[in-house]
Amino acid sequence: MKKRVTVSLNTAAVAWLLILSGVPDPAAAEDGNAAYLPQYLRAAVASEDRPEADRARDQHRKPADVLAFFGIAPGQKVAELMTGRGYYIDIISRVVGDNGVAYAHNSPFVLQRFAEEPLTERLANPGLSNVVRLDRELEDPGLPGNLDAVLIILFYHDTFWQGVDREKMNKAVYGALKPGGVYGVVDHHAQAGSGDRDVKTLHRVDAALVKKEILAAGFELDGESEILRHPEDTRDYNVFRDVETKRDRTDRFVFRFRKPAAVPSGLPVAP
Repeated sequence: MKKRVTVSLNTAAVAWLLILSGVPDPAAAEDGNAAYLPQYLRAAVASEDRPEADRARDQHRKPADVLAFFGIAPGQKVAELMTGRGYYIDIISRVVGDNGVAYAHNSPFVLQRFAEEPLTERLANPGLSNVVRLDRELEDPGLPGNLDAVLIILFYHDTFWQGVDREKMNKAVYGALKPGGVYGVVDHHAQAGSGDRDVKTLHRVDAALVKKEILAAGFELDGESEILRHPEDTRDYNVFRDVETKRDRTDRFVFRFRKPAAVPSGLPVAP
């Protein structure tokens, strides 16, 4: 199936900045062709010291494609909300490198429930020394300013049943990002029109509701990718129901929101 990407016209200047700075165009990277994936992304995923359990999930999680779509590159400052055990922050750390910083956020609830020990063990790896932990509630995650990107992967749905004030959370993300910065969201599709009905029972959320909430915080929808689409998914079962055969094979949406940026003089402006 041909993959689709939509990009808003008012981000043309941002695309020019990406080209000039050497950062890959996320729209091109979304194509899924390995030729569009920068070497630093492929190398990070291929790192031999990554846990074997992580590497076994790469085929269906497609981390290089996802991070390319979000424009993650060396030297950036990138935060991941609800890092969990650290699958993604491990790769992000390797991508941003010694001149960048990777911020690993977790709430006390998640740390106490399952993440503290495995995350601490993971971050003992000297190769991940650029990771800074942020053990805070989502409403006040302690994000530093001028971030290039903030990601929340497969957790936005949990913020509903955990009682998170998402308006505060999204405003905190907005305030932490530099102009033009990316807010990347990946989650399991619920059935269209279902709103937050299935957030706890099935661990899915209606994509339209997520869009509505994040747009209300002042972001622009800059693009959406089909790299994690699984149209055969009926969206009516718990994502943890059959871990052995369906783990990481749910139908997932991938949204790239962007904090509006002023257009630098001299760059082309979309009509």
